[in-house]
Amino acid sequence: MIISHRYRYVFVELPRTGSTAIRRELRELYDGEPIIRKHATYDEFRRQAAPRELEYFSFSAIRNPLDDVISRYYKLRTDHKERFTDPRVRARQRPVNRFIDDRMYRFLQRPDADFPTFFMHFYVLPYDTWASLSHERLDYVMRFERLADDFATALQKIGIEPARPLPVVNATSRPRGIAEHYPPETRRRARRVFGPYLQRWGYHFPEDWRIGRPTAGEVAQYRLYSFLAGLYWRYVRPITSRD
Repeated sequence: MIISHRYRYVFVELPRTGSTAIRRELRELYDGEPIIRKHATYDEFRRQAAPRELEYFSFSAIRNPLDDVISRYYKLRTDHKERFTDPRVRARQRPVNRFIDDRMYRFLQRPDADFPTFFMHFYVLPYDTWASLSHERLDYVMRFERLADDFATALQKIGIEPARPLPVVNATSRPRGIAEHYPPETRRRARRVFGPYLQRWGYHFPEDWRIGRPTAGEVAQYRLYSFLAGLYWRYVRPITSRD
């Protein structure tokens, strides 16, 4: 998390939403400084903030989950920044994250573990992120898909003239676009897993998939999962976090 007392803003860093690039830019050019830890939630900030800091402009970013899962696959597949093999990096991970990542990383060592296989094996429960805790209460939420433009808009809302376009940092290389990663046999699962989250945040499936809105049952499953996950994100994660 980044805060600036000069410009009166707080930036909430949701993983895999371009937060590394924005973090660097805020620190280098816009008087930002780290607070709490990198991936602290806005609720954690509010619990320890001074009254005047609660009035600061709050912003973060969000990402299409169809794309987020692809990014996660390639980071695992390529052992991005030795995240899954370097003991020093692994020591900084939360135990729950390390357990999940280890399972995925080992699975992807199989020669037949392409993206559809990975998706169908690991993505069974409704997709959600801790954006559900507080992003709807933030002053501005950027979209990863137009991050440079939205970051410039965020700066202008704060009252800062952008010094330069946002540099690209930590990009994931991939051979194909989003739609090509999800063959027809994966799309029913994708609707159940991603549909309620897409609907909540204003994203859509590719038009040629001809996937309708999530069913009432799928939305109910998502709400239950989001509630239970929220308990973890709100009360357990802050205790175990090391990022």
